[in-house]
Amino acid sequence: MFGRDSERGTDGIDVAGAGNDRSIVFVHGAMFTRKMWLPQQRALSSEYRVVTFDLPGHGTDGDEQFRMEPAIDRLERTIEEHAGGTAVVVGLSLGGYVATEYAARRPETVDGLVLSGSSVNPVGGMETLTRATGAIHRLATKPDIGCRAVEKLGYRWVRNRDLPADIEREIIDSGIYPREFGNAGPFIAGEDFRGKLSTYPGPTLVLNGENDKLMRRGERKHAAAAQDGRVEVLAGVGHICNLHRPETYTSRVRNFVRQRVAPRR
Repeated sequence: MFGRDSERGTDGIDVAGAGNDRSIVFVHGAMFTRKMWLPQQRALSSEYRVVTFDLPGHGTDGDEQFRMEPAIDRLERTIEEHAGGTAVVVGLSLGGYVATEYAARRPETVDGLVLSGSSVNPVGGMETLTRATGAIHRLATKPDIGCRAVEKLGYRWVRNRDLPADIEREIIDSGIYPREFGNAGPFIAGEDFRGKLSTYPGPTLVLNGENDKLMRRGERKHAAAAQDGRVEVLAGVGHICNLHRPETYTSRVRNFVRQRVAPRR
């Protein structure tokens, strides 16, 4: 069914380490693409089948706009068609909210859950802030000049990471999609993701960057709401912690899978 080392990317999905029994599916954040997970994909594919895909509005589907339902459908299809039907799901930022929503709906297909930069529950006052932030971002990036300015900042941020040259190039070549940060806001605001997480019975790791002050708010309440949750914090890094300290992030994911996810039968 799966080739030993197969990799694909023409359909917005990359698969590496396909001969391994355990699958990990990574869900990227707003503005970036599946290529943001390249450091983790390369480091983990000798042990696991590692699958990444583009959310609506990003990468190969950049002509769309982000919508939650198509995102959930895409994650479900990815797990079914490329991950053997079940997987550990890792999501960062917008990807963390997509992963949480999916785990609440299809818990039997999620072996474990890693959530980064998505501990804020966007209800109450945070709903208002989420809606306002999304609206401001949509307004700022509606003109092409605003969109290009955010793109340049994104490319500069990537270049300032200590990444291998080929990984840096692939991330940059896959593009930055500034408008999708604002487009995603209405699908996040007002949703009780903490309540959704509480229904997922499997192990959950809340893995945040120390300096991600806003998006790690409530992280302990978030982990406590999970039926089997814990918090780990990466020192000295911010929101996109998988690229800021890729080796450390990867090792935390690896340890989680080895130590807390039940062995495959």
